[in-house]
Amino acid sequence: MSECLHVSGLPRPEPAPLSDTCVECLEAGTHFVQLRLCLVCGHVGCCDSSLLKHATAHFEATGHPVMRSFDCAESWRWCFVDGSIV
Repeated sequence: MSECLHVSGLPRPEPAPLSDTCVECLEAGTHFVQLRLCLVCGHVGCCDSSLLKHATAHFEATGHPVMRSFDCAESWRWCFVDGSIV
């Protein structure tokens, strides 16, 4: 995995998750497929395979560029700005 300019600007250590699920899905009464953690603020949102795509909506609302899988068995990160795994 390559580093991008957005990764170097992330807080260290990474922020603690603000929740253990997608709160927006709970409020909307929908179900998520997988969860993503914003590496800028700790927001937990659902992935783009989920109906309402809250992780992407969070990026669009905040500009926070990098998230990672919230599945403890996965360690990949995604940069929304670069459109690539980082």
